[in-house]
Amino acid sequence: MDVIVKYINELLDKSTPEAPIWNIEKIKQGLKANWNYIDGVMIKAVLQMYAISKEDKYLKFADDFIGYRVFEDGTIDGYSIGEKNIDNINAGKTLFELYDLTGKEKYKKAIELVYSQIKIMPRCDNGAGSFWHKDIYPNQVWLDGMYMGQPFYLEYETRFNNRKNYDDIFRQFKYVIENMRNPLNGLYFHAIDTSKEAFWCDKVTGLSQHSWIRAIGWYAMALLDVLDKVDNSDHKYDAECKMLEDAFVDLINSMLKYQDESGMWYQVVNYGGMDRNYLETSGSSIMAYALLKGVRLGFLDESYREPAKKAIDGICSKYLTTKEGEMSLGGICLVAGLGGKDNRPGTYDYYMSEPIVEDDAKGVGPFLLAYTELLMSKQ
Repeated sequence: MDVIVKYINELLDKSTPEAPIWNIEKIKQGLKANWNYIDGVMIKAVLQMYAISKEDKYLKFADDFIGYRVFEDGTIDGYSIGEKNIDNINAGKTLFELYDLTGKEKYKKAIELVYSQIKIMPRCDNGAGSFWHKDIYPNQVWLDGMYMGQPFYLEYETRFNNRKNYDDIFRQFKYVIENMRNPLNGLYFHAIDTSKEAFWCDKVTGLSQHSWIRAIGWYAMALLDVLDKVDNSDHKYDAECKMLEDAFVDLINSMLKYQDESGMWYQVVNYGGMDRNYLETSGSSIMAYALLKGVRLGFLDESYREPAKKAIDGICSKYLTTKEGEMSLGGICLVAGLGGKDNRPGTYDYYMSEPIVEDDAKGVGPFLLAYTELLMSKQ
């Protein structure tokens, strides 16, 4: 596994806050990086490497990278709360750790700024008050958004707001569990339009057509990270925590039925073997992370460690390569969504049409998180 550390160190050595080597979307667009969820995923993983290794270079990298955008008054370069994009909340998770580790007040001020977006997010009229995924996607709940927003929201409520909005968070999860899970196979659909007006949705259920691996992975992480951070010391939220735990275990068991013999999972999870469907790195990495962390936190028994190791081994065997002395991680779906300016329809052909890239943080970050969980299990 030393090869994984070598690979991560190579990526960090090649990256700056303006031009992180892992933000392939920005590189393809010819743009400088800004405040975005992709870098948030990666820096969260770098901070986990610091937590495990205690090597100062990881903390310094994370502090320098996030600190570059966060000014002394807590404003963040390249971040607009008025965009009302739930993805932009994700990088805010790094601020809690950096505040604890460095004591820099600018990080606490930045936490307050990110939380102010939570307060103005538009909400669905669906009984749960679910956040819209973005202002440009009205009335839509995406699995991705549950990971981008809810763990930050809950950590803020736990640390700074006396848990006042816990009920809001649990309601939003309950809505997803009750409305986005496929009862036939236990998997979840990528998104739902609560107004049932989007061209991509089923006009009866509002659901999108397919179960996309990374979206399911983000959602599994959302459940797990909220369970990890929740304060239920007074047992006030026993029922709500049980709901999330049951949903997590059910999802993991459902996903294991679709684990390929390679250890990985397919881009469209339950269509393995279909033409053009492929074993996808980011979602497989997230599942490995979720399995290992689920065991560590006691939600899964020790037997679940084996499929996680199999997934990591499968990713390394299939997609971690060395070319001309430099390492690379392939098999990563660059992006997938619904609607938008490209009118993404959420069909099977659509999920097969998005670019497959190397070294993007949406794959590298979860891969590193899975590795850190593996290291923790050996301590």
